[in-house]
Amino acid sequence: MNTVKQNRRQIQFVLQGAVIAVLYVALTELSTLVGMSSGVIQVRISEALCVLAVFTPAAIPGLTLGCMISNLLVPGVVWADIVFGSFATLIGATLAYLFRRFPFWIAPIPTILANALIVPFVLAYAYGVEDAIWFMMLTVGAGEVIAAGILGILLYLAIRRIAPKLFMDLYCGPELKKKDEEPKADSSGDNDPNSAG
Repeated sequence: MNTVKQNRRQIQFVLQGAVIAVLYVALTELSTLVGMSSGVIQVRISEALCVLAVFTPAAIPGLTLGCMISNLLVPGVVWADIVFGSFATLIGATLAYLFRRFPFWIAPIPTILANALIVPFVLAYAYGVEDAIWFMMLTVGAGEVIAAGILGILLYLAIRRIAPKLFMDLYCGPELKKKDEEPKADSSGDNDPNSAG
């Protein structure tokens, strides 16, 4: 790979990661305005961005950094939330990237599971929330199904056609079929309405 192209890819990686981090923080702050960004019942709409890892590897550090910054902005945050909450996002984004060749609806599942399994322990042991762990797994998981699952899939569907242009040289998502592409004809003539038989 020539140096110019390599430099361009590195710049795109940093810029895309930074933009994704800023978007994550902004959307988390939007969730905070309605009181849904943290706690036992949380719907961080920023978690929808985790599907971006299907399209670009820059989403992995971008989402992780965005989550870390967002957690730092929460009043009364403890270090365990910053570390383990960001770790849950890192796991979800990394696995979404690794599963990018699977059907698109698989992409949000790692984020949902990572948060549902990790965040309740942070709530219980770092913040002293007395609800049962299994109950918090259900509530955090339900919020993730809404944010990462439903909103994430909607985001995926909304940008999948423009993603190659949006993520340029770093695009790693699924290959798209052109709308005007005709299905290949069966060489046996079985599908030909004019064939005898």
